Amino acid sequence: MPYAPSAVRVLCLAGLLLAAAAPGAVAGDGWSVVPSTSTPQGRPYVYAEGEPGTVLQDAVSVRNPGGGPVTVRLRGATTDGTDSAGGERARDAGAWIGFAGTRGGRRVPVGAVSVRVPAHTRAEVPFTLSVPADAAPGDRTGTIRATGGGRSSAVRIRLRVGGPALSALTVEHVAVRPGRISYELVNRGTTVLTPRLAVHADGLLGALLDRPPRTLPVELPPGRRITLSEPWTGTPALDAVEVRLTVTARGGARGTASASARFVPWRAVGAVAGALAVVAALVAVRRRRTRTADGAPQGARREAELTGAVT
Repeated sequence: MPYAPSAVRVLCLAGLLLAAAAPGAVAGDGWSVVPSTSTPQGRPYVYAEGEPGTVLQDAVSVRNPGGGPVTVRLRGATTDGTDSAGGERARDAGAWIGFAGTRGGRRVPVGAVSVRVPAHTRAEVPFTLSVPADAAPGDRTGTIRATGGGRSSAVRIRLRVGGPALSALTVEHVAVRPGRISYELVNRGTTVLTPRLAVHADGLLGALLDRPPRTLPVELPPGRRITLSEPWTGTPALDAVEVRLTVTARGGARGTASASARFVPWRAVGAVAGALAVVAALVAVRRRRTRTADGAPQGARREAELTGAVT
């Protein structure tokens, strides 16, 4: 028996209500994570200052405006979003982030924590920044990465470790290849650097490249090494070049490095060498034939002269 139009509308409304009431129906929709704040303006990132050996405290807020609960996992990470662990990455503030956890029945800081946030609410998640006692003075960066419901987000961390600020960098491993110049930058100081690069190249007949300083789209924390490349279209086909890179940053940081390269059109050289080899072979064959043709009559005359002399 077919339903009346009014009955169909009732069934549709009932289905929508059941879907809205289903747990987790919209879990993960629209959640966000931001630095905790008591002001309407909010904070663009977490900023903290401390001496080596101190433990700093702050918090982030996980907001869930959706109609269902959501579980979000938080962890400390490097500025580029990868997990902090050992080596150069251990200098990143992301390696010093800890959340409240339990281990063996005791409360201890842990590197990651999962938070379940009910619908239309927010959860305040405290964390600590434990600055190592041997941390060098200067600026540090890191992030708190949040994932859940198929989405991810991050809160930036800026930390200043107390002590004298030193701005220093070096340019290393410069290599010149057709189409590009590769190099490495190393932050040897204690402050976060935004480097500026100038490029100059000379050939046998004069300057080939002279690019004024420009700001690179990178942020280099203390102790970090990064590999970059500079495009160079129109590299010479035949020349010997000397390339010089000059990198500067605020605070007086300056580094220079040079590299040499020879550009030779090997295909053309090979073709010319092959052609010369063919010509040389033809000349040699012709000379051999000429000597053979001229040598037979001369030999016969010499033999006749010797025979006559004996007689």
